[in-house]
Amino acid sequence: MTRKSNQKKSRKLWLKIPLILIGVIVLGVGAYAISIYNNVAKTVNEKMHEPVDSIDRETTKKKMKATEKLTILLLGIDSQEGTSGRSDALMVLSLDPTDDSMQLISIPRDTRTTIVGKGTEDKINHAHAFGGTDMSIATVENLLDIELDYYVRMNMDGLSELVDELGTITVDNEIAWNDGTNNFNVGPVDLDGDQTMAFVRMRKQDPNGDFGRTSRQRQVIEGIINKGASVGSVTKINSTIDILGNNMATNLDFDDMKKLLSGYKNTRNNIVSYQLQGDGTTIDGVYYLIVTGEEIAKVRGMIEGEV
Repeated sequence: MTRKSNQKKSRKLWLKIPLILIGVIVLGVGAYAISIYNNVAKTVNEKMHEPVDSIDRETTKKKMKATEKLTILLLGIDSQEGTSGRSDALMVLSLDPTDDSMQLISIPRDTRTTIVGKGTEDKINHAHAFGGTDMSIATVENLLDIELDYYVRMNMDGLSELVDELGTITVDNEIAWNDGTNNFNVGPVDLDGDQTMAFVRMRKQDPNGDFGRTSRQRQVIEGIINKGASVGSVTKINSTIDILGNNMATNLDFDDMKKLLSGYKNTRNNIVSYQLQGDGTTIDGVYYLIVTGEEIAKVRGMIEGEV
């Protein structure tokens, strides 16, 4: 064999080595991506997915497939009372891909309404304690005269774990206050998990009472959406999904979530927040928020895109 032939073979060998290394890296990343994908799919479908009788699955799937506007009920449950506790936060999230917009409408927990399935007038947040997610869905649909497509129920303490995993979230604080541990200044504030819980639960120092509290809850939801969409490290996906699997339930399955990601991801570009308005009153020694028919019609129009 000539020296020239040996040099030629040597060059080919050195060319193959980086190609093999690149191949190994690509295969490694691919295997990791597949493991993440499989873990997410398994967690969503086996731990988080909870269908409900009050929402027709076939109808919602058709709307999702056609990329139509969707309406989702968000329930934040008081962790200390367990999964059958009262809903500490109650919001209607509407996603409209036709104009890439998102609406987040809070329903104050003291809102007096008919609890569907129980037949009595009570605070709307009691619906979950009386009859779980199904009763909450039916009661909100009856109050606003709308049809909900999906729901997401979150253990409120799970918010703390989720925020810590994301790092921090940023909110625009409107009033300065101190809870003895944390100082919350006016303006943009970065919150860790514990600070997030303090931020959403404070009410006594807020001149707007529960209205201010629900406003902060909406800010936290928006902060989580924005931070979650911007987190670049794929290594956080498994740990984040594990936290959600332990603290969240929804009638969305994994295929639904993939369609949300592909067809509705840009709706977060234009977020509008609102809170159902009413007047406070005391009936038999219990405080309620009374909402007029005009206000209900206004909110229904917002959700259906008529306003």
